[in-house]
Formats: sequence, C-alpha cells, structure tokens
Amino acid sequence: MSRAARPAAPAAAPPRHGLHIVSGKGGTGKTTVAAALACALATEGRRVLLCEVEGRHGISELFGVPPLVGDEERRLLRTPAGGVVHGLSIDAEDALLEYLDTFYHLGLAGKALDRFGAIDFATSIAPGLRDVLLTGKVYEAVRRGPTHRPGAYDAVVLDAPPTGRIAQFLNVHEAVSGLAKMGPIRSQADSIMTVLRAPTTVVHLVTLLEDMPVTETEEAVTALAPTRITIGSVIENMVTPTPLEPAVLERAARGEVELAVPGWTEVQNATLAAEFGVEAARTLQHRERHERLTGLGLPLAAVTFDPAGIDEDALVTIAAQLRDQLALEAA
Repeated sequence: MSRAARPAAPAAAPPRHGLHIVSGKGGTGKTTVAAALACALATEGRRVLLCEVEGRHGISELFGVPPLVGDEERRLLRTPAGGVVHGLSIDAEDALLEYLDTFYHLGLAGKALDRFGAIDFATSIAPGLRDVLLTGKVYEAVRRGPTHRPGAYDAVVLDAPPTGRIAQFLNVHEAVSGLAKMGPIRSQADSIMTVLRAPTTVVHLVTLLEDMPVTETEEAVTALAPTRITIGSVIENMVTPTPLEPAVLERAARGEVELAVPGWTEVQNATLAAEFGVEAARTLQHRERHERLTGLGLPLAAVTFDPAGIDEDALVTIAAQLRDQLALEAA
C-alpha cells in the first residue's frame, strides 16, 4: 500500500506591515538597522525589497556589492531563515524622467531635457517634487505585493532621510501644496499618503543613547504626529549591556570603587579605577536617556554594540535581535 501523501505545508503569512520606514540622526547606524530589518523580515521564502533614497550607496557597501544603479532591483542576500533580500537605489532624476514618460509621453524629449540639466534643475528648485518622486517609487514597490507576480515583495524597507527632515520627507501632501492642486502630481501624492497612513506602514526611529540623537528622536516623534503616520518602534543602536546595579555604577562614578589587579602598580590601578569611573558615569547617562525614550510610550528595541564591525554575519545577528524584540510577523 502506498504511503499517504503528506498535506502541503501552509504558506507563510505575510508580515503584518508591508512598508517599514527607517530613520535616525546621521551616525546612528540607521542604514545598518534598515538592512538588518530587511533580513529579519526575509523568512520562509519571503521576498523583501530594501530601498535607499539618498544616493550614498550605503546598501551596496554593507552587502559588499557594486553600487546599485538605475531601476535595478538586485538580489543581495538569501537569509539563513530562507528568505531573499533585494536592493534598490532610487534616484530623483531617474524617477522624474520615468514620470514624464508615463504621464506626458516625453520619451526621448525627456532624455534631451536631462542632457541639458533641466531634470536636475527641476528637482533642485522644487524639493517637494523630489520627495514625491522618491516616495512614489517606494509606493510602486509596495503596491505590487504581497502576491506571486514577478517583482512582487512581501515587505519593503526604506532607508529614509535623517530624523531632522523625516516628517517633511513623508508629508508629501504638504510638499506638493505649492506645486499642484490637481493633476497627476497631486493624484500621485494622494495615493502615496494613503499608503503611508495605512495600518500596514510603520516608521522605526534609530538612535544612540547619546543626548543629541535622543533629542532628535523626541523631536521626530512630535513632528510626525500631524502626518498620522504610525511610529512602530524606537531602536536603540550600539548598546553595551552591563550587569552592574545602579548603586555600584554611582559609587564608581564618584571614584569610590577601588580596584586592585595583582601585579599592577598603584598608579596603574588608580588609572583603571578612573577609567571605570568614566565608563560608569557614561552608562548612568545612557540609562537616563533610555528612560527618556521609554517615556515616549513606543515599543523599544535594543541592538548590542559589536566591536568587530558590520559584515553579513553581523547583519544576520542584528536581524535576530530585531525579530526577537519587534512584532515583525503577522500573528
């Protein structure tokens, strides 16, 4: 008798959120976190698109591949969890040429404008137009999936501009208010805002436990409130955990902890104690800033500091930390 066929495994449910927007003050590691988040979402056969819009080629540097150019959605990594991450670098000038061809059928005429610098001029004098074009390309990628069509993605992760201008970048309604009251640009902006305000879209704010990044994070939360775009989490990056209790750290910061390493001179031990005191004071400050972030009432995640630097293995490790701490999958 033949063995009964096993029932097919159920298809993996799509992530609860289809668009993840990652922002943070410059230097906080937002691009690294965005890449790791894409890896965290790429599980069980899922396809995730990681986008950048600032022209810094940060994605290609992280994954050790040639710069992403044009509209190429290049495969970057198959994750240990069984998914695939693709990358796309969105250029405003290219997006405007595509827009002119789609809505006005300029074709070669649009390319001629580009040769004479008109495209660069248009996006320079109208920064609102630039933001609509950049977010529009992300919108198109989100609109494709999740389906089984070629080019569809289960989730899209956007490495967005820094927190100082994230609200302006995402508020495309305001961006086009002085450019167009109707027509294709206005219609595009309306469609983009519908996606950005959908419950399937979330913003993640990356910060260090330093004063300026935390302050900018607080300001970004305030600035994003009128846009009605959901903030999904605040991610504390490069955190150094310590098992020491606050009382011990406070004593060390006051210079009240004596250290005696066998074989060391009195001067060496005193120097070590002083360095420990400085680190203790810094750790106490970090804990105070953590409390400030807790006061925002948003989900918090922490990514530990890796002194070895960032490579593919480090991205996978950070991805696991994010997956454990954030509600990335559908229930």
